Amino acid sequence: MKYGVLGDIHGNLTALETTIGYLSDQQVDRIISLGDVVGYGAAPGACIARLREVNAIVVKGNHDAAVAGELDLMYFNQYAREAVHWTQSVLNEEETRWLSELPLLVDLEHCSAAHGTYERPERFDYIQSTTDGDPSLDAMVRPVCFVGHTHVPVTLLRLTEDPHRTAYTCDEILDLSEVDKALVNVGSVGQPRDDDPRTACAIFDSEAERIVLKRLEYDIECEAERIRRAGLPGVLGDRLFMGV
Repeated sequence: MKYGVLGDIHGNLTALETTIGYLSDQQVDRIISLGDVVGYGAAPGACIARLREVNAIVVKGNHDAAVAGELDLMYFNQYAREAVHWTQSVLNEEETRWLSELPLLVDLEHCSAAHGTYERPERFDYIQSTTDGDPSLDAMVRPVCFVGHTHVPVTLLRLTEDPHRTAYTCDEILDLSEVDKALVNVGSVGQPRDDDPRTACAIFDSEAERIVLKRLEYDIECEAERIRRAGLPGVLGDRLFMGV
């Protein structure tokens, strides 16, 4: 089975179309989206429609939950709050209901998917260290779990030869043949924050036991202009050029 994996789209339609086009060329069997389909970007409805069109498996992110009215905005920064309110104003009732009905966690045949963490997905915690990742690695029921949320690609690993020690790697190609468990953050489609403005996605080939993390150029100006035209804070478009 070959999966295409997408992290944090955040209403960025141009980046989403670029990644879906690439995954189609790579003949993936199924697309997984790791949440935060909406928020920050100016094409939330179109991004929802595109994921539904390709029959993607989608989990709920914190911005999705906030737009659906399920999450207190007190921990969101000013720009995130403004984007949530704007997104609520442009989505229709059916689109909002779709966000609300997304699962927090999915366990598939070959892998699992969550937005922030596996063990407590409803908390939307961040995994920013090996220590942060240990509870998820302990709880995982599949050897591979994909997460997003930080917008920074990194993989936490426990090797078969030493399954109690957690290591990490930023390698773009991961050989899973000697891996006991892998917790993989694939980065962000629509708002990378690792100083690389290119959109991010991954391909997981379960038969080959390999994951490839991919970066792709896309038309950032098109999306930044869409944000400006929508009346969203200009910084939300400007940051796309810097990958922050």
